[in-house]
Amino acid sequence: MKKPELLVTPVNLDNMKELIAAGADAFVIGEQRYGLRLAGEFSRPELKDAIELAHANGKKIYVAMNAIFHNEKVDELADYLTFLNGVGADAVIFGDPAVLMAAREAAPEMPLHWNTETTATNWYTCNYWGRKGAKRAVLARELSMDAIIEIKEHAEVEIEVQVHGMTCMFQSKRSLIGNYFEYQGKVLEIQNRKLEKNMLLHDKERNNKYPIFEDENGTHIMSPNDMCIIDELQDMLEAGIDSFKIDGVLQEPSYIVKVTQLYRKAIDLCSKNLAEYENTKDDLLEQIEQIQPKHRPIDTGFFYKETVY
Repeated sequence: MKKPELLVTPVNLDNMKELIAAGADAFVIGEQRYGLRLAGEFSRPELKDAIELAHANGKKIYVAMNAIFHNEKVDELADYLTFLNGVGADAVIFGDPAVLMAAREAAPEMPLHWNTETTATNWYTCNYWGRKGAKRAVLARELSMDAIIEIKEHAEVEIEVQVHGMTCMFQSKRSLIGNYFEYQGKVLEIQNRKLEKNMLLHDKERNNKYPIFEDENGTHIMSPNDMCIIDELQDMLEAGIDSFKIDGVLQEPSYIVKVTQLYRKAIDLCSKNLAEYENTKDDLLEQIEQIQPKHRPIDTGFFYKETVY
């Protein structure tokens, strides 16, 4: 059985070293000027160091350029892509076609991963972007297990699926929280707001708490639960899904490390000894439940329920 890549989002270089030891195969990093909802900020020198560290350990680095770009940033894309190509990034993650166009000129050999968060919902669209130059499609988080497997059966590109972490429910290009505080004359209180982990919208009627994440690309309201399917990996492994992603945005570094260790064990067992995986998976799930933040219950996302809007 093919073993999928275990893809993780590190907070910083030290966290990345821990995640390498925990069994991660690849990492999503970048800087918020070009990437959406990053677990940590990596400047150009830090990106270079991260790529050297990853390659020295046989790992890969994918750099996020999945923001939606306005005119003022378009002229910067070629320079950033040239830099990434020069330091040996293994792929660039994009959603905006402007990145693809810039890459054709500045870094034509750079592998591209198409990721729009929401619109990769059928194999025709995945293959369309594959024929335009993308090597991989990152599927929408709202797909069922059956839909994911069907897409993989017909895909001409690699398929990446998020298996753990929160998902984005809403994005505005506006700094909604920042503007609100500024309106109240409290602008100084929101410096480095993207680093805060305690901004929550509380829905008292449903007793849900929605994390709010702000970065240079605007305001993002996240899901009230974390998806977790550590005990439901078999069907996707058998289907040949290429990459399993753990999204660590707004989580503590120690939490990301522990979850990575558990998924590493689950993937290895499921691919080599299915009977042992079946006997162990409930314990792996329980270990995640023990470290899960109290305001972040876990569920299986949309893998086994209908998407209702």
